[in-house]
Amino acid sequence: MSVPFRVNLKDQVAVVTGGGGILCSVMAKAMAECGAKVAILDLKPEAAQKCANEITRTGGVAKEFACNVLEKASIETAHEQIKAAFGPVNILINGAGGNHPKGTTSKEHLTLEDLTQKKDGVTTFYDLTVDGIQFVFNLNFLGTFLPTQVFSKDMVLRKQGNIINISSMNAFKPLTKIPAYSAAKAGVSNFTQWLAVHFSKVGIRVNAIAPGFFLTDQNRALLTQPDGSPTARGNTIISHTPQGQYGKPEDLVGTLLWLLSNEASGFVTGQVIAIDGGFSAFSGV
Repeated sequence: MSVPFRVNLKDQVAVVTGGGGILCSVMAKAMAECGAKVAILDLKPEAAQKCANEITRTGGVAKEFACNVLEKASIETAHEQIKAAFGPVNILINGAGGNHPKGTTSKEHLTLEDLTQKKDGVTTFYDLTVDGIQFVFNLNFLGTFLPTQVFSKDMVLRKQGNIINISSMNAFKPLTKIPAYSAAKAGVSNFTQWLAVHFSKVGIRVNAIAPGFFLTDQNRALLTQPDGSPTARGNTIISHTPQGQYGKPEDLVGTLLWLLSNEASGFVTGQVIAIDGGFSAFSGV
């Protein structure tokens, strides 16, 4: 890939959780192009390996590591492997996350008939389970909290480091149907601010990127028909995005590199940067 501008990440070790995904793999490639040694962490080793191979084929330095961000022992094992391969960690991108059908209602609004005339295939607020809500919240919030606990220790000991969490524009305005995901991402944004203050005396900056709507493997079926045309929800999203389009993964790179550069953003910490084509600014009228 070609980055919009270059920052000097030479000899820095960057960890990307969820690094095999569409958005995080692009961020990993951008950091590698700027000289970082990139550790690609993913629950799916084949996805991490694919990203790492694409980086090394173009002359970058990267290696894949299997990791479950909900299991501290798995993260600690990955940490030891990364230190052996590349050295202590300087940068952490907390990109692992996502939604799940068990944390999702099937309709945007509840009606009385949903309770009095129960229909097959309709999941109401009252049908959501503790397990479903907990899974989504844990994946997004604990999946940010636990890797930060493990990888930030390298940064504290060296009094320098940069953590970027991946929040979402629905942390600002919750979306219909997905209460667990919206609440979890709001938690990620709040945690970003808390952590920025907590780490402010040990040389670590903490910020978050809040993407708007990007077509990924997780949401493609919800937003597009098999022929590529938009679903009803996809139409609503585009009509509420002032720029009238979905984001491209490359749209995240400029903000990412700016936040990683101490020369460019050294006085920036505790911020949640929306990259959403104006979605969070639009009132709907």
